[in-house]
Amino acid sequence: MKVSGFTFIRNAIKYDYPILEAIRSILPLCDEVIVAVGNSEDDTLQLIQSIDPKVKIIETVWDDSVREGGRTLALETDKAYAAISKDSDWAFYIQGDEVLHEQYYPAIKAAMLKYKDKPSIDGLLFNYLHFYGSYDYVGSSISWYPDEIRIIRVRKDIFSYRDAQGFRKQPNEKLNVKRIDAWMYHYGWVKPPEKMQLKQKSFHKMWHDDQWINEHVEQVDEFDYFKNIDALKLFDGSHPTVMLPRIEQKNWSFNYDISFNREKKKDKLKRMIKRYFGWDIRYKNFRIV
Repeated sequence: MKVSGFTFIRNAIKYDYPILEAIRSILPLCDEVIVAVGNSEDDTLQLIQSIDPKVKIIETVWDDSVREGGRTLALETDKAYAAISKDSDWAFYIQGDEVLHEQYYPAIKAAMLKYKDKPSIDGLLFNYLHFYGSYDYVGSSISWYPDEIRIIRVRKDIFSYRDAQGFRKQPNEKLNVKRIDAWMYHYGWVKPPEKMQLKQKSFHKMWHDDQWINEHVEQVDEFDYFKNIDALKLFDGSHPTVMLPRIEQKNWSFNYDISFNREKKKDKLKRMIKRYFGWDIRYKNFRIV
């Protein structure tokens, strides 16, 4: 069985993405990792070049004129996916703010082997933990997406969908997936406040025009983590080993009283329906088979 990892990145240092940790976390499961490195304003290219001989780089230029629906992210994902070795069986996708815990390696490898020769299974579905504010808290409301496809077959008909959160197959069908006993750790909302605010100003440009950004993104130097919290809980597990040096270097403080949790009414209703009736009424960009 041959496995190729793939991802994309741009301005990793400027916006404090844990891309080194992301790539290193999947390397033990991959024969190669394709990284589409976009035209950056920092030393992102040199950073990726320093990781491992199994990492193969393609240099890309982002189309900054595409400012709707986060489509640029999908385009960059597809560039990396297209560069994967054609004899690979599986493609392991990871984004620049996601990290895989090593405790899930055996389960992931077993699932890839189990479904390798079952072409009706298009991909494998991961559960998610979303860290927020610091490495000590995770989102606990139902508004956080609980799962996503991160391993797909290497096939020409599969493509990155919308803003690159998931995948579909031609002409525009949801993938048939199997849920596996593994969790992806999402650190996209854990950055020093000044880095998070800088990212917010840039990130929204892939969805909105300058007028919208001026009206909706606060022109401040530091991001206010307390402003948009609905519900958090303390994280009582362990972080991936590759993340420990980064966590030890954390230099900002975020302490939240979970008694202040306030979940939206519609989210409470969804949670109650799932708890008492077993119905998951959220939108899903896949078919669990």
